[in-house]
Amino acid sequence: MKALNALFFLLLLFVAQPGIAQIKLDFGDDQYKPVRGQTGKDVVWIATNDDLVTKMLKTAQVGPSDLLYDLGAGDGAIAIAAAKDFGARAIGIEYNPKLAALAQRNAERAGVADKVKIISGDLFKEDFSKASVVTLYLLPELNLQLRPILLKMKPGTRIVSNTFDMVDWEPDVEIDQPGKAFFWIVPADVAGVWALEHFDPQLKASLSLSQRFQHIGGSLTIGDKTQPLLNPRLTGDQLQFSYIDQDNLLRVVHATINGSTMKGGSKGAITQIDFSGVRR
Repeated sequence: MKALNALFFLLLLFVAQPGIAQIKLDFGDDQYKPVRGQTGKDVVWIATNDDLVTKMLKTAQVGPSDLLYDLGAGDGAIAIAAAKDFGARAIGIEYNPKLAALAQRNAERAGVADKVKIISGDLFKEDFSKASVVTLYLLPELNLQLRPILLKMKPGTRIVSNTFDMVDWEPDVEIDQPGKAFFWIVPADVAGVWALEHFDPQLKASLSLSQRFQHIGGSLTIGDKTQPLLNPRLTGDQLQFSYIDQDNLLRVVHATINGSTMKGGSKGAITQIDFSGVRR
């Protein structure tokens, strides 16, 4: 089965990456030379086009304050680029110990060994929960196995996958050039009924939210009147929606989610009301 998966991966790669002819074919050093397409624990090793690496990191808005984890680090190209070109700290997890050692030497040669560390380990056993950015280039079934772990990471964590998506978890951005990649922002868990404090000067208010990954819907109840949310949006831990107040005026709500609490403001044309909420 793994051999079939590897073959599928190679075939799909040549279809999915139009810039593949521009990818360098000379890898390694005098201590170890990996072979393009060599099999590993669950994947085959394919180097990522340098231009696509840059596009992936730009899409994720990687910067000096980030800690990037690259799952399946290979020769360290993504981790090194994150450190050298974007100023981030980066940790790569690579199952093949020889490839991991090569990646670390590459980081040293690139002058970023102080910012890049390559671990020889199993990505399902290593802890990458502190990452602010996660990059990966894995087979589709591995993406699905990782998906529950990724969704439990801190809301706002940015994820970029080379070539393969997460099936029904739709990407926030789809990259088509110079190769195929997908970008997500981990959404906060907001589903449920929220009791709102100080949302209305006189009446009790509650918010009912439904959720499928980053896509949300719901309704707002103020007193005995319920209305659907207008343009609801969830980006990481940031919730936004609009509603019509009792004076028939549009108000825009911004709130920050922290577990089962929220704090935010409701802004109209003239006034802003600060409020808090607790999930029941």
